[in-house]
Amino acid sequence: MAKVKNAVIDTIEVTIEDERNLLELIRKAHIELPTFCYHSEISIYGACRMCMVEVEGRGIVPACSTPVSDGMVVKTNTKQIRDMRKMTVELMLANHDQNCTTCPKSGDCRLQKIARQMGISKVRFKQRKTFPELDLSSDAILRDPKKCVLCGDCVRVCKEIQSVGVLDFINRGAAAMVAPCFNKGIGEVECVNCGQCVKVCPVGALTPKYQIEDVWHAINDDEKHVVAQLAPAVRVALGEYFGFKPGATTTGQIVTALKMMGFDKVFDTSFAADFTVIEEGNEFLNRLEKGENLPLFTSCCPAWVKFAEQYYPDMLSNLSTCRSPQQMFGALCKDKLTKELDISREDLVVVSIMPCTAKKYEANRDEFRVEDNKDVDFVLTTQELALMIKERGIEFDKLEPGSFDMPFGFKSGAAVIFGTSGGVSEAVLRYASFNAGTGTFKEFNKLRADEGIKITEIDIGGTKLRLAIVSGLGNARNLIDKIRRGEESFDLVEVMACCGGCINGGGQPVSEEHHTVRSRAKGLYDNDKMLQVHSSQENPYVQKIYKEELDTHRAHELLHTHYKNRKRISGEEIVLSNETHSAQLNLNICFGTSCFIRGAQDLYTELMDYVKSRGIADRTEFKVSFCSEQCKKGPILSVNDETIEHCTIEKAIVEIEKIILFQ
Repeated sequence: MAKVKNAVIDTIEVTIEDERNLLELIRKAHIELPTFCYHSEISIYGACRMCMVEVEGRGIVPACSTPVSDGMVVKTNTKQIRDMRKMTVELMLANHDQNCTTCPKSGDCRLQKIARQMGISKVRFKQRKTFPELDLSSDAILRDPKKCVLCGDCVRVCKEIQSVGVLDFINRGAAAMVAPCFNKGIGEVECVNCGQCVKVCPVGALTPKYQIEDVWHAINDDEKHVVAQLAPAVRVALGEYFGFKPGATTTGQIVTALKMMGFDKVFDTSFAADFTVIEEGNEFLNRLEKGENLPLFTSCCPAWVKFAEQYYPDMLSNLSTCRSPQQMFGALCKDKLTKELDISREDLVVVSIMPCTAKKYEANRDEFRVEDNKDVDFVLTTQELALMIKERGIEFDKLEPGSFDMPFGFKSGAAVIFGTSGGVSEAVLRYASFNAGTGTFKEFNKLRADEGIKITEIDIGGTKLRLAIVSGLGNARNLIDKIRRGEESFDLVEVMACCGGCINGGGQPVSEEHHTVRSRAKGLYDNDKMLQVHSSQENPYVQKIYKEELDTHRAHELLHTHYKNRKRISGEEIVLSNETHSAQLNLNICFGTSCFIRGAQDLYTELMDYVKSRGIADRTEFKVSFCSEQCKKGPILSVNDETIEHCTIEKAIVEIEKIILFQ
């Protein structure tokens, strides 16, 4: 029998089990050490130094990065440690914009909470006078550098979980800050708007870009008819702001609250998700029959779509052409409701309530407009809806439940489970199974995924299908690279940018409890069980619209879209060396996606080494551009006015030497 291992923490004996570090063991003893930079899902960084403790025989160590061992004696609250923590927080406050009352994170800010926990009522250090400017470049995310505490959480989650790496530390010492490459705006680089950086930011440095005032303005305009659509994942998460447990369904209370706030109609995005299931199901069956453009990748997640446009333009033909449920709803609503009400598109305001920050970006895409009028006018996150309910003074937990308006309020259970990883695939296969001749409803529990990548095989009508369910863009990248190399083969791949799916979206309530996401998923599956129908083709209102209003051409126009190769960094050329008007050698290298994957970065490094070795670095100016074309001629280098395709260092040297020779 294995010996029981124990540690003593503040005189409390605690049994050591599978804790990965001392911080987890201390929390097991019900002692809440303050931290800014610790998240169990990302790497241990140890930057904030708030979790310092005293270990007998070792001195003061960071609890987050210290392994546990048998016999440890730990003190978490000595005078020296308290003084250190207070000084750290005071230094943060001195370097921080203290306009807390107008900060979107006020009341939910970890810096505020820790300052209260430490009993700090006075900052002994001089307040910083100047701050970096607000970054308003993104449609989805507001970046406020003056509130950043340099914890690095956003840097690590973007790189480690999402494999995008938009943010990093720049400068040194007092000038250090977190920023995108070349200090551009976050909306000008390859950010996919997933909002996972927003979820981990402990302060107000990264928040959803609120549209609350725009929505109130529309509601208060008598000329406007304002309708709301509610995404599935919101109904099992919003209640957390009002004392409900994670996963509790508050659909009825949300409908009542929205009508009290002044919305003319309240509909369900799940209604449009039933259209998505049917359109995507037909598309999948058609591709399967022809054996073309497989695997089919789902296209409901706008962060994943932008990720694919930036990094995998060669696989865009594999993406489903279906719009997301949000955009299908907007198009259908503005087409149908404007006729019924006899009003213009401009006078019908569609407001989406979503768990996702990327939906804000998606609503602004040029493809989803008619004569510059958007299909979806505004997108509110779950966070924003909670703020509006509180602002309106509504006692949410005391509301009587209301009902969605018809017909856009009726949905199948298949549409509701869209909000969790595996739900889209299950909904599509319920439809495909029905059409393959079974004629009955069938659940596909094997598709319900807790892990980041789930691979399974399903038999439908005698045909074996191989599927992958992926959440988290880092996992998606790993899987797609295997598909590219021929190591994996699938018929259908579902991709969600956020780990666990929409229930863990960037606009959802922030929770550090591990069970929260699972509880929200269970809430959606429980909703499915309680509904009258469980397959999208059984939705009678959907079938009525197909029969009376949507022929093949009109269905394609309203319910489908297209994708394109997208440049990763916007703007003009960027100078990488000291800009000089006396430069005799101008080298411009393309860092667009196609050139980049063909070796542009290595070529740039080799060129830098070469001009230094030739002693001409001071006469050379390096620039990079970000071509938006899907080009197969890369890497492309311009040497003065001469363009070299499929450039190698040898080709570049030949052209450079010609110029040097004639100078």
